[in-house]
Amino acid sequence: MADSVPSAFSRRRFLRAVAVAVAPVAFLGRVRATLGKESEGIELEPTPAAGDQLELTPKETAGPFFEPNSPLKNNFREPGVNGAPIDVTGFVLDRRGKPLPGVLLDFWHADGDGEYDLHGFRCRGHQFSDSNGRYTLETVLPGLYPGRTRHYHVRLQAAGGPVLTTQLYFPGEERNASDSLFRRDLLVKMREVKAGRIATFNFVLAR
Repeated sequence: MADSVPSAFSRRRFLRAVAVAVAPVAFLGRVRATLGKESEGIELEPTPAAGDQLELTPKETAGPFFEPNSPLKNNFREPGVNGAPIDVTGFVLDRRGKPLPGVLLDFWHADGDGEYDLHGFRCRGHQFSDSNGRYTLETVLPGLYPGRTRHYHVRLQAAGGPVLTTQLYFPGEERNASDSLFRRDLLVKMREVKAGRIATFNFVLAR
C-alpha cells in the first residue's frame, strides 16, 4: 500500500483522505448543504472509518469569568463590542462521528480589548446545535490579557449527558508556548475571507 501513496502525502493526510472516502454519504451531503457555497474552503474533520472512534474533546478549566444564565444568542457582534470579526463553526459529534443535534453550547470570552463583561452579557451567550449537529458563533477575535493566550471558553451538554467545559485556541499565537492551559488539540483551524476570518472546530462528546 505504501508504494501507491504519493510521497507528498503524510500518513495522517492519507488516513484522513481514506476516512473521507468511506464516510457516510448522507452525512457528507448534509455537511455540504449546511455550509453552502463556502464548504469547499472550510476544512472539516471527516467522520471516522468503520470501527474507528474519535478522541473526546479534552476538558479545560472554566476560569473565574463564567456567568450562568447567559442569553440565547449566537451573534456577539453587538454595539460596544470591539474586535476583528470572526465566525466560529463546526459540528458536535459522538465518538462514532454521528452528529448530535440539540446540544447546548454556552460561549464566553474577552472582547477585542481583552476585557470580560462582568456586569452584563457582551460576548456571552448560549445556543443549540442544529438538526445536523452544526453550530455557528458570529463574534470577534478575543484580545490578550496578562497571563493568557488568545482563547474562547465553552460549556457543552447533550440532553441527559455530562457537562464538558473546555477552551479553544488560535494557531500561530506567540503566547501559546507560555500559557500553561494551552493544548494543541484544542486549536481551531483558521482561514481568511473577505468579511474577516472563519475558525472551525468539531467537538466530540461522550454520551
